[in-house]
Amino acid sequence: MKEERRRPNGNFRPERPEKKERPVRTAYEVRPEPKEEVEGQLEGRNALQEALRAGRTIDKVFIAAGDTDRALQRLAAEAKDAGAVVVPVDRRKLDNMSFTRSHQGVIALTAAHEYSTIDEILQEAAARGEDALIVICDELTDPHNLGAILRTAECAGAHGVIIPKRRSVGLTATVAKAAAGAMEYMKVVRVTNINSAIAELKEKGVWVFGTAAEGSVPMYKANLAVPAAIVIGNEGDGMSPLVRKNCDVMVHIPMKGKISSLNASNAASILLYEAVRQRLG
Repeated sequence: MKEERRRPNGNFRPERPEKKERPVRTAYEVRPEPKEEVEGQLEGRNALQEALRAGRTIDKVFIAAGDTDRALQRLAAEAKDAGAVVVPVDRRKLDNMSFTRSHQGVIALTAAHEYSTIDEILQEAAARGEDALIVICDELTDPHNLGAILRTAECAGAHGVIIPKRRSVGLTATVAKAAAGAMEYMKVVRVTNINSAIAELKEKGVWVFGTAAEGSVPMYKANLAVPAAIVIGNEGDGMSPLVRKNCDVMVHIPMKGKISSLNASNAASILLYEAVRQRLG
């Protein structure tokens, strides 16, 4: 039994129980990082809208319950008409499901994206009556970079993008978000070996242009109006030595500032639009 304290007037009072420390509450809670992304999840209204327009099969759509936004309701109705199961869920569930952290009240689950072949890319170019324009991504790991490259490639009229199966990001939700719908229209080939893909392209008359700061040819002097594949290297190390060796021409982007390198997606954009400029004459 605890001792009693004497009050100043001589009376006794029981000892008060010690106060328990309350947990400190912060202004916000940091969500745990989501698991590794898987293909087949689309996040955001634009990604779902473009998938529906392209005729992609949507299996299930999770939509924020109670959201009265008419545009979101119309999108959900369109997905339902296309055969998707629409499930209203609490926004907290959407937050936990989201990889992009910007789901805009809707997440869709689809079958894994269907990849194309090199022949299909070349057939697309032939069908348009154009010389092939292809981007080869040599082990890009940042989904935002790949998404941005897909977006620029589609806008520039490129016929396809080639990525490796290993040590590279695939067509995930973050890639789809960054691509802003372009993933639904751009042919993407996923190959086991980039060097084998380069050899196949060469056999079919495509010139392969590697990109590096020390490239011997300025991009303005490289003939990108021919059937061309532009290789973009890894964000950290650039192109692998063997890929570099297998390129027909090594080009560089003239740099006038104090920084000596560009982001992978920025470099791809500059080179793609140099190809567009040359092809327009």
